Amino acid sequence: MSGILRAGKIGSIVASLLIMVFVFAGCGGTTTGGDQGESRPQVALYAFNSTPILDWDPSVEFSNGVIVLHNVYETLLRYDPLEDKFIPVLATDYEKSEDGLTWTFHIRKGVKFHDGTELDAEAVRFSIQRTIDLGKGAAFIWDPVEEINVLDEYTVEFKLKYPAPLDLIAASAYGAFIVSPEAVKSHPEDWLSQGNEAGTGPYKLKSYQLGEEVVLEKFEDYWRGWEGPHFDTVVIKKIPETATRRQLVEKGDADITIELPYEDIEALKEHPDVNVVVGPSFQNLFMMFNTDKPPLDNKLVRQALSYAFPYDNVVKYSMGSFARQARGAIPYGLWGHGEDLFQYEYDLDKAKELLAEAGYPDGGFELLLTYLSGDEAEKKAAELYKSELAKLGIELEIRGMPWEAEWEQAKSPDPNKRQDIFTFYWWPDVAGPHTYLYNMFHSQEEIFFNLAYWENEEFDKLVDEAAELSGIDRARAEELYIQAQEILVEEAPAIFVYDQQYVRVLNKSFKGYEDNPAYPHVVFFYDTYREE
Repeated sequence: MSGILRAGKIGSIVASLLIMVFVFAGCGGTTTGGDQGESRPQVALYAFNSTPILDWDPSVEFSNGVIVLHNVYETLLRYDPLEDKFIPVLATDYEKSEDGLTWTFHIRKGVKFHDGTELDAEAVRFSIQRTIDLGKGAAFIWDPVEEINVLDEYTVEFKLKYPAPLDLIAASAYGAFIVSPEAVKSHPEDWLSQGNEAGTGPYKLKSYQLGEEVVLEKFEDYWRGWEGPHFDTVVIKKIPETATRRQLVEKGDADITIELPYEDIEALKEHPDVNVVVGPSFQNLFMMFNTDKPPLDNKLVRQALSYAFPYDNVVKYSMGSFARQARGAIPYGLWGHGEDLFQYEYDLDKAKELLAEAGYPDGGFELLLTYLSGDEAEKKAAELYKSELAKLGIELEIRGMPWEAEWEQAKSPDPNKRQDIFTFYWWPDVAGPHTYLYNMFHSQEEIFFNLAYWENEEFDKLVDEAAELSGIDRARAEELYIQAQEILVEEAPAIFVYDQQYVRVLNKSFKGYEDNPAYPHVVFFYDTYREE
């Protein structure tokens, strides 16, 4: 998540797309165009604001790569959180025992992996066991699993340690992909991570440029077939310049983009060649404090900084009101959200009082805040915050960085080499509260996403207990998750900035797109098409 594309490079991007159209002219599924009736492949471009993928191993990738992997791999189920229902994918159906400890999935027949081998129950067992054994990325979602048994060629059984909601886990945005056992076993251990794949999805990897671009081509033997309108080729390209992304969509050279400045959104609503799609999300913004380093190791300072944040102005001017101030760590609309949780408000007098109590009556310290370069909303939020902190005698340095560089700095073993405030979004793996509270705030032996470096035994105990109840007593689990957030808000290891709405900008010819907040920023390209 190098090289920044300037607005003046639009022509070169368009030229490269034309070259791709020529190169992929023999890909298959085409549409007819022109007076001569010649056929041409359909190419879709997703103008993404950051690196498309960090690790090609579907058991490891736990970041932006979700937007690529869901077009290359598939899961047993897919979850629709708005309807609270499950859609069968590689499993045709499933059932669970009365005590919630045994789950049986029936695997779809006639499905091929990209290497030509057949999907069966053993492939499902192998894939999930491999993820568990690797213990990387989102492997923790499978912690409830005691054992996985193959009952017959197309039936797999999961025995659980406690009654977790395994259907939600099997439909996770991360860590639930099914991969070809033959491909994994016949190659070196890091073969997948080195830029290879072996999924069942509608698209397979054609090429990629590390950190910049992924090109996918259709998998001819995809189990759902290729009748009807579909894209032959999908290009997912990092384009950090917001002006460039906007112009590409306006001109029809890109089909979809995200994270444009909200003043642009208002203008684009009236554009005849653009559709603006606004929908719910489970994505929220955090500013994580480096609690391992003074003065942020002092709870009073963290509380003061939380009171100094201009929440209303950030929601209005940074997000164009396509958001609401957060209450705790769980976003609005997702179970586990606490609408009655204490909420910090902008109050400089209270901030000054707490700073004085902490021994910093005149501020007198400097902080470094990092944000994702190219994200205008994060940048504006940081600038508004900088102005308020200056009134307290606190100097805030703002630094935009590529995601991978920002994250690497945050994982430094030396607290003094880390940023003081790490700005980043969280979205779910499994669509529930555990992903927010466990990943970002539960104690960790090795730094991963707890980028506040905060530890609290009582909080950990509540989160762990809630996880074990969530499959049989969601109401009680929700109570515990909210109790955990009461501790979190009091301790203030982060500023809980806002819960946002998703705003997607589409060229009007791009059809079939439906947003699903359980799969953040994912475009399921098989379901989309071009309408000239």
